[in-house]
Amino acid sequence: MMLAAPVPPAEKAAPRSRLQRVDGAAMVHFGPRGLRDLKQVAPARLLFPDIDAGEFPLVVTVTTSGGLTGGDRLSLHVRIDAEASATVIPQAAEKIYRALPDDPPTRIETRISLGAGSRCEWLAQEAILFDRSRMRRSLDIDMAPDARLLAAEMIVLGRGAMGETFESGLIHDGWRIRRGGRLVWADTLHIDGDVAEIAARPFGFDGAIAVLTMVYAGPDAAAHLELARTLVPAPHGGATCLDGLLIVRMTGPDPRHVRDIALRSAEILRSAVFGLSPRLPSICYC
Repeated sequence: MMLAAPVPPAEKAAPRSRLQRVDGAAMVHFGPRGLRDLKQVAPARLLFPDIDAGEFPLVVTVTTSGGLTGGDRLSLHVRIDAEASATVIPQAAEKIYRALPDDPPTRIETRISLGAGSRCEWLAQEAILFDRSRMRRSLDIDMAPDARLLAAEMIVLGRGAMGETFESGLIHDGWRIRRGGRLVWADTLHIDGDVAEIAARPFGFDGAIAVLTMVYAGPDAAAHLELARTLVPAPHGGATCLDGLLIVRMTGPDPRHVRDIALRSAEILRSAVFGLSPRLPSICYC
């Protein structure tokens, strides 16, 4: 006689906010001849500016709500077919506002799927975290063995120019890169609670309020390591290479300075790895 397996208890549902929240989603699909398909659900929108000759097809993502707060969700799926290329850039910094005590975290989910021989730039502008915001952000990349990707994301703790600081909240920021179906890199930053105290520690952020991560994934990653090391100054920056991944990190007390370094690094690396212009699309400099 076979006995039925015990039924596991139902997973507790995430609390619902008492206020209206957004659930935006966008999908964009590129083939060798350009745009193949797209989908957009407010407040997520996609724009397609004109590009200079020789550049990848460009899509600019827009959050029309002007920012996100507790309980809001935003997702983006970028698909690039074999031998196709694309550059994906958010229109502006993403602002993550304070969450109410009973709100679930803000969720930002990005997926990038890359076919054989494809090339992609994902150059996110900074996410500015307001005090008592709670953010869970993920970047999941599934790429063919010979695909190539240059990706950058940045976090800023508080609006320093307005005299604001990030004292407490949740930061959960995770990257996953799979090549040929095999997980080759998993990286997560998780801080919950007294963020200011943790970030001030010498082995935390050592007083930095801006954090940059940039990754180039490609068969020739190791060839660009020495170049990358010239782009991010010590002691707050560095670069390493492993398993076809070039990883660049930087922290700093001045978000504008870190952003300038990020732009300059992206300019030089895109030219070196893709043969593109050393000037980024104009939207990056707004």
